[in-house]
Amino acid sequence: MSAVVGAFVALVAVAVLGYLVGLAGVLRPEDELVLSRLAFYVATPALLFATVARADLHSIFSVVLVTNLASLVVVQMIFLLIAVLLWRRSRSEATVGVLAASYVNAGNLGVPIAAYVLGNGALVAPIILFQLLVFAPVAFAILDGDRQGSGRRVQVRAMLTRPLRNPLTVASLLGLVAAAFDVPLPTILMRPIDLLAAAAVPVALIAYGLSLSAGAKDSITLQRDVVLAVVLKTIAQPLIAYAVARWVLDLRGTALLAPTLLAALPTAQNVYVYAVHYRTSRTLARSAVLISTLISIPLMTAIAGLLA
Repeated sequence: MSAVVGAFVALVAVAVLGYLVGLAGVLRPEDELVLSRLAFYVATPALLFATVARADLHSIFSVVLVTNLASLVVVQMIFLLIAVLLWRRSRSEATVGVLAASYVNAGNLGVPIAAYVLGNGALVAPIILFQLLVFAPVAFAILDGDRQGSGRRVQVRAMLTRPLRNPLTVASLLGLVAAAFDVPLPTILMRPIDLLAAAAVPVALIAYGLSLSAGAKDSITLQRDVVLAVVLKTIAQPLIAYAVARWVLDLRGTALLAPTLLAALPTAQNVYVYAVHYRTSRTLARSAVLISTLISIPLMTAIAGLLA
């Protein structure tokens, strides 16, 4: 077994532990929120800042960003063509469907995988920045303007500043500034940051497994919108990322692993939060998040085994 597959197995083992302690009642369903908030607001921002600030920005943005954007555009176009032209879905329904088919779980799951399996947590930074600074604001603008959405229009300033209130975005941007301008990072500052960063992977994985133990009890559906979104997310997106990396960028061997593995991340839980907020397609979002998450674990393990 290669080192990459071994690392991925370790991640899965910790997530399974979170699932088991949830089933056993050692941790309560409400504890998942506490752990997730700890990872989201404290540990993961520390990890992102520490890794991005020390990273080679050229190597981070070149491959991962190109493959992510290519796979994103293709799966979004496929979903829109089918959902809007064939199934006549409304603008808000199509928007949530597009999110479910392409918005990856880069924060809760992507950061641990990039840090522990790929050995560089900064690899996921371009995806996080693109989703929070570009993808999400565009989706919000469409949903806010749809009468079938929440019925509430937000100010342009609020929409533009929303990503800057996200700790992952702020940490990534600060890390980019430090790396781009070669800002000195004194040891007395970085030691506590590194200490917090070390908690990001285990805390996020325990919370992730705990959420599955509770989420498995929720009702899901296999309606055609859900099936289309899940197939595009779990199969089409990593295949497109692999094709672009292999035949356009001419990458081979383990260099193919990072873009392909990150493209195989499941639908982000944020998509369900957005669907609830805008009162549209909640069943689609909930089902896509749960099903894609269950499929992604064996899928990413297989990808790691084949490309490592």
